[in-house]
Amino acid sequence: MGVETASAAAAGPVEASEAESWTAEGHAVGAAPAPVREAAPEDGGASATLSSPVQEFFAGATVMVTGATGFVGKALVEKLLRCCPDMRAVYILIRPKKGMDVESRHLELLQHPVFERLRSEQGPGVFGKVRPVAGDVSLPHLGLSEGDRRRLQTEVNIVFHSAATVRFNEGLAAAVSLNTVGTQRVMRLCKEMLHIKSLVHVSTAYSNADKREVREVVYAPPADPEAVIKLVKSLPEDAMPGLASALMGKRHPNTYTLTKAMAEWIVQEEADNIPCAIVRPSIVTGALRDPVPGWVDNVCGITGIMMEIGRGTIRSIICEEDYIVDLIPVDLVVNTLITAAWRTGTHHANNVQVYNCTSGQLNPVHWHEFGRLTQNQAVDTPTKYAQWYPGFSFRTNRAVHKFCEIFFHFLPAHVVDLLIRAQGGKPIMVKIAQRFKAAAKTGEFFSLHEWDFESSNMKALMKDMDCVTDRETFDVDVSHMEWKPYVADYMMGIRKYVLKDGAESLPAARSKLNKLWWAHRITQGVTLLALLRLVFLAGSFLVDNVLCISR
Repeated sequence: MGVETASAAAAGPVEASEAESWTAEGHAVGAAPAPVREAAPEDGGASATLSSPVQEFFAGATVMVTGATGFVGKALVEKLLRCCPDMRAVYILIRPKKGMDVESRHLELLQHPVFERLRSEQGPGVFGKVRPVAGDVSLPHLGLSEGDRRRLQTEVNIVFHSAATVRFNEGLAAAVSLNTVGTQRVMRLCKEMLHIKSLVHVSTAYSNADKREVREVVYAPPADPEAVIKLVKSLPEDAMPGLASALMGKRHPNTYTLTKAMAEWIVQEEADNIPCAIVRPSIVTGALRDPVPGWVDNVCGITGIMMEIGRGTIRSIICEEDYIVDLIPVDLVVNTLITAAWRTGTHHANNVQVYNCTSGQLNPVHWHEFGRLTQNQAVDTPTKYAQWYPGFSFRTNRAVHKFCEIFFHFLPAHVVDLLIRAQGGKPIMVKIAQRFKAAAKTGEFFSLHEWDFESSNMKALMKDMDCVTDRETFDVDVSHMEWKPYVADYMMGIRKYVLKDGAESLPAARSKLNKLWWAHRITQGVTLLALLRLVFLAGSFLVDNVLCISR
């Protein structure tokens, strides 16, 4: 797909729009579980009557969240505080990091932009419900003190386990420790909880990446998790790459999907009498609506690609453009977690319920369409941090991609860095190109394959939400989502929350993009003339030498 050709040639210099929009083989699942009557919450403080069954389920409840400082975790805590007003408290497991103690990280978290709407609507007092607990899923017993462990055992009713390393190139030992053993430790803590009503484990839709049709069941992993855990603990570090390759084989592209598959198996095997659900999001993207459209706080995966398309630093991407790119907004993921907790806690089920939280079946968008929308938005609302006029192509030919990578990524990066050095600055463009190359390499598996994710349980969840308040407040239906306005909000969210580029810079950014457009067209013209000159010289050489010899 040559996105840049049509866009750059037809669009011409950028014109300011009249108005800006900132509005960004497992155990098969049986029949749908039958509803049961829920006991009234033991703790006081809940409203006497609530029109929302989901809010009623959380009324008076104490919640525990692991991974609360991550992208999904932040959005989950915000949504619980804002939309479950009678929830008693939420414990968040936090580990010290980069010289910051737990309390410092807790305070830093509450100052995050994700909570701006909540603070504005309900005031700072609402944050009194957030209670930090020092802990780490990679440590024995989660690194909890005896007092904190007892408190969680006696108070917690609902658990969301979101903590994980999402790095595709994570070493096997670290990935097993965080994703697999960490899940096992959370499961064992939940078994000790006296009043637990629901546990939701956050997995990934790609935990079974070798299967093109992924059902809502827990599949057996490529190796017994307990055996893998013992091997990882007993073998030296230099043996880890070989062990990782042997375990992944042809079933898993990286340690992330491998260890998440083993974590799912552990959840199923250790669930016992705990009401459990597994939610599998696909590619988690910026917010559709909550807390604000387009909110995003990282440059992982697709967000980083969109950002660099907007900055004009990406010209070629390895991808099957006619395949579905399965994207799911973070707020729909959070709503699925919350409603899955409600359904799990209020319905009887004979097994762990799995929810494929995806868009491919219900509202598919293909790579070429998503790329076109991203490209158009990059031109409509440019960033002042643009390095070149946006334009790129999807390719499957690796040789052509390599050529483009050298001449359109690294060569310009070296030139720009030389100019930066000449002005006394610190060169960064080559590092950016190298980072993108590494990230693109790890993501190639997902852009060159396509999956069909079953959504029976998701549809059953939607059907069970027969309350209008719940359907509106905790919307999980991706089918009504419109991709064009969503991508527009998403790109604006990247601009605002990631690049820190406010709306006030749009006029200057458009002026800069106009200049980059002319520079782009002039460069194309000069390159074409140079190629024609080479063809002419080659032709002259043939006439003057080869044809003369033949005479």
